[in-house]
Amino acid sequence: MRNAGTLWVIALIMLLLDFYVFQAVRIVTQNLSDRARMWVHMGYWVFSGLALIALLSFPYVQALQNSRFYRNYVFAILVGLFFAKLIAAVFFLTDDLRRVALWLMSKLFPGTGAQYMNNNGGGIPRSTFLSWLGLGLGTSLFGTLLYGFSNKYNYQVKRIRLRFANLPAAFSGMKLVHISDVHSGSFQNKKAVNHGIDLILQQNPDLILFTGDLVNDRASEMDEYKEVFARLKAPLGVYSTLGNHDYGDYVVWPTAAEKTANLDALKKVHADMGWRLLMNEHVKLERNGEHIALLGIENWGAKGRFPKYGKMNEAHPGTENSPFKILMSHDPSHWDAQVRTEYPDIDLMLSGHTHGMQFGIENPYFKWSPVQWMYKQWAGLYEEGKQKLYVNRGFGFIGYPGRVGILPEITVIELL
Repeated sequence: MRNAGTLWVIALIMLLLDFYVFQAVRIVTQNLSDRARMWVHMGYWVFSGLALIALLSFPYVQALQNSRFYRNYVFAILVGLFFAKLIAAVFFLTDDLRRVALWLMSKLFPGTGAQYMNNNGGGIPRSTFLSWLGLGLGTSLFGTLLYGFSNKYNYQVKRIRLRFANLPAAFSGMKLVHISDVHSGSFQNKKAVNHGIDLILQQNPDLILFTGDLVNDRASEMDEYKEVFARLKAPLGVYSTLGNHDYGDYVVWPTAAEKTANLDALKKVHADMGWRLLMNEHVKLERNGEHIALLGIENWGAKGRFPKYGKMNEAHPGTENSPFKILMSHDPSHWDAQVRTEYPDIDLMLSGHTHGMQFGIENPYFKWSPVQWMYKQWAGLYEEGKQKLYVNRGFGFIGYPGRVGILPEITVIELL
């Protein structure tokens, strides 16, 4: 196994982290009875040992068929456990550095640091407090990630009304549903996904737009779900674009021809479902004698590791006389990098891609996710001058099979 060496290195790091965290476990259990302390310590090492065995078994399990559950859930648990212990270790390290500093002070300036090392005013010793704090925060993070497994199909319908001075009167009040990032290869509950489709249809949209990442890697991931998403219908049609995962770029294909065949098969999936896939092109939507332009481009990401297959110079020509334009572009970084600077006549751009990282905090007063350190526009509505961008939080999930704070989204946009 070519990845075995890397896994052993990761396992060694995890083992060292286990020993470090165990020192804090010993501190917080020192007042327990001998029997209780033995069970806590034994439970800690049994759980840590199982985690190491699970990690080292990955190359062998992945070679088996139907290993998706193991890959998704066990990997997520291992990652969550690692970061939980890492966060806890930060507090333990803080305490260790404090004690080292005080020890040095006591040696350099006798009598200065010893009182702080031994006197805590009769309260909880600092080491015990920091150990409890570190373990508490680490355990909370791990518990939150486990809870997030239950949210991956907890679809949220978000409604927004957008006003545009140049919207043709015939389209005023038009309702469109925007979804993105299905990632069908991650699904394991067809009934739950069907419920999401029911929610979309209950909105009675005039138009349905999908902004990419139908699969994780392979067109065959849609075999079980093609009939589910084929249920989506709207009077003005269902239109779609491709996302970075749709090209199969993250798979090592035996030949270039097989990669091309996979993309061709995915294009056929869109057609079979009745979706009009826009590949660097546009269509004009007509209603009561008036029209608007809908543009769809292939993936175009401003970040270096994401492909730039999109070609606005092919999609835009022919829309100059359209009074209102909607652009479907998977990656929201495209908005600042090209759309706002070169195409100021794009009124509304719809994107996805970020998933809101599937982890964060969101309420009417505050919105945060680690993904904002990478993406300026990562969830919801953004406005610059007369132009607007909406970033959908994603219908599906990938990597971590859950959602914490940032839930799967069905966006209902009413144009006014």
